[in-house]
Amino acid sequence: MKIGVMLPVGGTDGPEGQFPTWSDTRRMAEAAEESGLDSVWLADHFFYRAPDGTTYGMHEAWTLLSAVAAVTDRVELGTMVLCASFRDPGLTAKMAATIDEVSGGRLVLGVGAGWHDPEYEAFGLPTDHRVGRFAEWLEIVARLVRSETVSLDGRYHQVRDAVLVPAPKRQIPILVASFRPRMLELTAKWADSWNTAWFGAPNDELDQRLGSITDALAAAGRPDDEVSRTVGITVRDPDQPPVAEPEANAIEGTVAELAETIRSYESRGVEHLIAGLEPNTTRSVARLAEAKKLAAG
Repeated sequence: MKIGVMLPVGGTDGPEGQFPTWSDTRRMAEAAEESGLDSVWLADHFFYRAPDGTTYGMHEAWTLLSAVAAVTDRVELGTMVLCASFRDPGLTAKMAATIDEVSGGRLVLGVGAGWHDPEYEAFGLPTDHRVGRFAEWLEIVARLVRSETVSLDGRYHQVRDAVLVPAPKRQIPILVASFRPRMLELTAKWADSWNTAWFGAPNDELDQRLGSITDALAAAGRPDDEVSRTVGITVRDPDQPPVAEPEANAIEGTVAELAETIRSYESRGVEHLIAGLEPNTTRSVARLAEAKKLAAG
């Protein structure tokens, strides 16, 4: 079982609920690597606008991830998830190949169709046919990072004899976040990993979603073990000050209880947990790493 953490990217992710600096992000990434965790992840938004109109700023995810690649040596590096609407598919594939080179083959290219209308509207991005646009985008990206020469005359994207030069040194794994039928179909066709989020302890909804990806793979005629299952969870340390807006389903309890929850996920066939931490501190990272070791023991 692999376990990773979401890194501070914006909003109130920084110390004591403040906006995080690069130093904060770097500190958390280095703590994850030093503690024995397996991966670090960054969310991708221009901003988040709450229903009450409050706007929370964000750093640009790919720039941060490139910087994290340069200051770590071991942990996998992922986006959770990169929004297809924000970047051209050819550029995305080229960026992926480059950061995989910089990191020594540690990238997991997590992608999704996008969802937060306020940032789309603010920056003039189309909100219609998001999944249809994503389907074309994903095919181009997936085939390029697999070193194919790609031509596609789609409704939203067109490429002709597109190729990555230099080609990636390995097949860069693609993760797709999905839970509705059309997105699950695309996951089953193109992805190496599937993600669903955000959960506390495993529940019936999680089991239903795990069943859905199994069904999608069967419908696509693809071996079940070709797509790994990853789940985003929220983990709270009750011995640290609470965050301003806690998740209602966050996993609390002792380290031993957290370890038991990790085992419960593993028993369901989940191969990688990606934790959002409350609070987002190096102490929370150390606590999660301790639970990982206990669960493995």
